[in-house]
Amino acid sequence: MLISDFDYELPDELIARFPASARRGSRLLEVSDGLTDRRFTELPALLREGDLLVFNDTRVIKARLAATKETGGRVEILVERVTGDDTALAHVRASKTPRAGSRLQLANSAEATVTGREGELFALSFSVAVMPFLDAFGEVPLPPYLARDAEDADIERYQTVYAREPGAVAAPTAGLHFDDAMLEETRAAGARHAWVTLHVGAGTFQSLRAEHIEQNRLHSERVIVSPETSDLVNATRRAGGRVIAVGTTAVRALECASTGGRLAPYDGETDLFILPGYAFRSVDAMLTNFHLPQSSLLMLVSAFAGKARIMSAYQHAVRQEYRFFSYGDAMFLTPEGLS
Repeated sequence: MLISDFDYELPDELIARFPASARRGSRLLEVSDGLTDRRFTELPALLREGDLLVFNDTRVIKARLAATKETGGRVEILVERVTGDDTALAHVRASKTPRAGSRLQLANSAEATVTGREGELFALSFSVAVMPFLDAFGEVPLPPYLARDAEDADIERYQTVYAREPGAVAAPTAGLHFDDAMLEETRAAGARHAWVTLHVGAGTFQSLRAEHIEQNRLHSERVIVSPETSDLVNATRRAGGRVIAVGTTAVRALECASTGGRLAPYDGETDLFILPGYAFRSVDAMLTNFHLPQSSLLMLVSAFAGKARIMSAYQHAVRQEYRFFSYGDAMFLTPEGLS
């Protein structure tokens, strides 16, 4: 398979650069035996008694920092992962790559010292505790395709209402459509809730580099699947209910922790790359946003719902002027023949 097999034309004006006025104000494209245009408020009607919605409860940290070199040159730091009280791995953008030992000047007289490299990431040692400093002086790390600076409203809206485990530098965007009332409405429709944690990294926005898809590797991300969630998923499937993953991050968390057709507790890393031909083990339906052309996430949803169906759905969404990407509209997907 080639990356170019997963391309589509998207008019620039369909990129949602700002969120809808209300979280539940988005549209919802149901992809089952056909294509049905809905509102996100209709989601409870698509649920069944005994379904299980699985959410990613990661919390986006204010991971973007402005810094200067000792020479005065400007530097942008995007923290990828906090590794200790005063250490982190980060992407560092500067006119000249900083070397080990370089000191970067931060706000409030703080410093970050480059201590080494791990692949494309820089290891940094901070003169202050990292997480409180990010909370006080960091900026919400909006996706690059939004092509704008973060605003005060993004602090709330680029975060799910159920976010509780800090560590992500990108939001699990399918969950952005839920407000507290919608969570209750899905419970009233008969669906139970479960939680996984996958700390989304900045690599989710990186382009695949090799034209032959199988030659690419994904960045590694931290995943936690609790014993309680594992038990709920397995019990739901035994009882004939559907496990509905809210977002591709929830899909990857569940699938990386599944062996032999059953979900098991998991606490570790995953670089699982789901491509067409993959046999899903723990996910029966999926809620997701629209994804970038030629992206690994577009390949994942194609693996789940069928490439031809997905590409047809995207063409329909473009014609119907759906809003795309992180702040855009949603899709409800079921596997072919299992609607």
